[in-house]
Amino acid sequence: MNTSRTYQVEGVILKQARLGENDRILTVFTSELGKLRVVAKGACSPRSKFTGNVEPLTHAVMLLAKGRNLDILTQSQTINNFLDLKKDLWRLACGLYVLELVDSFTIEGSESRPLFTSLLEILNELNAAANSEIALRYFELRLLRYAGYRPQLQRCAICDQPLRPELNFFEPSKGGIVCPHCYSRENPKARYPVSVEALKVFRLWQSCDYATAKRIKLKSNLSTELDHVLHGHISYLLGKELKSRLWLQRLKKELLSKERTATVNQGVC
Repeated sequence: MNTSRTYQVEGVILKQARLGENDRILTVFTSELGKLRVVAKGACSPRSKFTGNVEPLTHAVMLLAKGRNLDILTQSQTINNFLDLKKDLWRLACGLYVLELVDSFTIEGSESRPLFTSLLEILNELNAAANSEIALRYFELRLLRYAGYRPQLQRCAICDQPLRPELNFFEPSKGGIVCPHCYSRENPKARYPVSVEALKVFRLWQSCDYATAKRIKLKSNLSTELDHVLHGHISYLLGKELKSRLWLQRLKKELLSKERTATVNQGVC
């Protein structure tokens, strides 16, 4: 029997909270044990040995000691702190949104190596300045799958008939797409139109790897549609709006406004 009071995990720090004056409680998503909460003693001290490597958006190998209530972080070696991501406000907002998604859809102690792999994949893509819209939508679909909420995209979620290449509707309460006939009959309160093109993209992303997914060229209106549908479904499942999502939307509007102003100014010159 293994009686060791210490063990090692590899994880990504999702969030932190103060515990007293000098300690922090870290929420960590690990490859081995799923989501954990651990105590980093003295982490708020200027002379702490953990300075810089217990912040959210940090991928690290951690040595933990078993505690009475929460286990205690004794050592932490950073693998990747995603510095380029953190230097860019938009990419930082995307990264924090990803962390809040993972935290919201997981429970403590439930291991999911595929989700951990997907989490690292998207953080590395954002760190490399990848197309954030594609990266986020692809990750959202992957997260829904690993959390047990894989949307039904092939057949009507009500009548179970194959979906035709026409305007269909996403119904969160049904867990997927419903056909026009069932849509008009059921008249659901929460519904999102899904174009033929959007459904093709959703189906591809649901079954392909990210290398294939990022080859898709999205027009602005299609990108908005995909975002609208997945956001509606995620909000329904969680029963709330994520704070990081609201910040992401505000920031997006601000950036678009600045781009329009710059374009106008260039035209005047």
